[in-house]
Amino acid sequence: MTKNDAVDRVRGPELELATTLGKADKALVIGLIKPDTNGDDDREPTLAIGDGLLDDAQADAISSAVRRLGASGAHGEVTRFAAPEGLGTDIVLAVGLGDADNLDDADQIRQAAGIAARELDGVDRAATTLSVIDLAAAAEGFFLGAYRFDAFRSDKTKPSKTPPSTITLLVDDKGKTAKTELAHAVAVADSVAIARDFVNTPPSHLYPEEFADRAVRLGSAAGLKVEVLDDKALEKAGYGGIIGVGKGSSRLPRLVRLTHTGKKDAKKVALVGKGITFDTGGISIKPAANMDHMTSDMGGAAAVIAATILAARLDLDVSVTATVPMAENMPSATAQRPGDVLTQYGGTTVEVLNTDAEGRLILADAIVRACEDEPDYLIDTATLTGAQMVALGARTPGVMGTDEFRDRVAALSREVGENGWAMPLPPELRADLKSRVADLANVTNHRNGGMLSAGLFLKEFVPASVSWAHIDIAGPAFNTGGPWGYTPKGGTGVPVRTITRVLEDIAAQG
Repeated sequence: MTKNDAVDRVRGPELELATTLGKADKALVIGLIKPDTNGDDDREPTLAIGDGLLDDAQADAISSAVRRLGASGAHGEVTRFAAPEGLGTDIVLAVGLGDADNLDDADQIRQAAGIAARELDGVDRAATTLSVIDLAAAAEGFFLGAYRFDAFRSDKTKPSKTPPSTITLLVDDKGKTAKTELAHAVAVADSVAIARDFVNTPPSHLYPEEFADRAVRLGSAAGLKVEVLDDKALEKAGYGGIIGVGKGSSRLPRLVRLTHTGKKDAKKVALVGKGITFDTGGISIKPAANMDHMTSDMGGAAAVIAATILAARLDLDVSVTATVPMAENMPSATAQRPGDVLTQYGGTTVEVLNTDAEGRLILADAIVRACEDEPDYLIDTATLTGAQMVALGARTPGVMGTDEFRDRVAALSREVGENGWAMPLPPELRADLKSRVADLANVTNHRNGGMLSAGLFLKEFVPASVSWAHIDIAGPAFNTGGPWGYTPKGGTGVPVRTITRVLEDIAAQG
């Protein structure tokens, strides 16, 4: 396998619209709504089908089968059975949607669709009525739930069953609105898959130079303006943080800039993402257990690259520039040491007390460079601190920054199902970042509020005039457990959808 072969993946299925079941569809996915029993335990779940998609006899036959099999409609519950005679498919897959009150929650539909997509392994074509409830959510969920990354598996271990190649989304009509919603959902989901691909590609095949090359190829194909600074250009320009982190590796650092330009008066948004292609911790080396998870330490970079490509694909009326620092943090005779002092891009000096707090060093350089463009807004995202998981768990990003913009980003993140949560930047923690010999230390001398201290460090490099949000995705970017909803094991693509929704909101409202 050559280094460029590793970009291959099993994409999400082709998604198409129809008003009736097709003869080629081998399975029908329907939603089951949990009954509101009000003390009556004999109530049955309701089929979420939509008017006119099935005739009464077909619906009655499916209801009878669901009743015999004891399906409850609880969210995520899956009931699979042979299709009733005359339906035209081989199987029916009933997936629970939970209470009727939850149907307004688009992420409930996404999660159910993702679960169904995994359960359909081995079925070439399927149709679904979930699209009647929320077309866009169902499309995203099926696409993301069917994602696989098999680039490094030989035929000996590749799964014998694969997700559907085509899913028909059954709707009441095939008007312009439905087609627009579907196109948008596919574009968003495919960009999430791009970010997942980056995260899932192992560090043997994704190192700074190769990461930069792939970003340039994808960006150029999307019509973005691209720029790459190699290690020599970075050193000449004074990017001390990126150089300091990357100098312990034989695979030298890069800085990539990707730009999508809106109309003349469009708002300007800077995106910055941490691109540590592998993190050993450097001289402050990490424990061996689970160090392989550090293949995901470029999840922030992956997300901002994918989101900028998506901004171009959706032709958003907002000017977006992603500034993406890429480095590998290794211990060697040339690595930076605890106690070293480096000079960040822009002149701030930092005492490096812990070489495993390296992400903030490369982000600081990139933030200063990004803000030279005088953006209206700045979003940076990173797998930055283990403290994020201690505070919020593995599925909830922490959002810090300028109060109003922080809250806006967190709210929009929850709207799309990525569940960002606003966190403070307590001013009393800032004093603990004082250095004995430099302007700043890169860590405090205690473990209290580690996620917040990292945010305060980054705040030092953000101009007061810029509305800023920092999204810590240390846990949410990489799923170390089993698949759930539309989220696979490994790279998740968080926070591509959050950033995209914020960009759309800025394009619409300023």
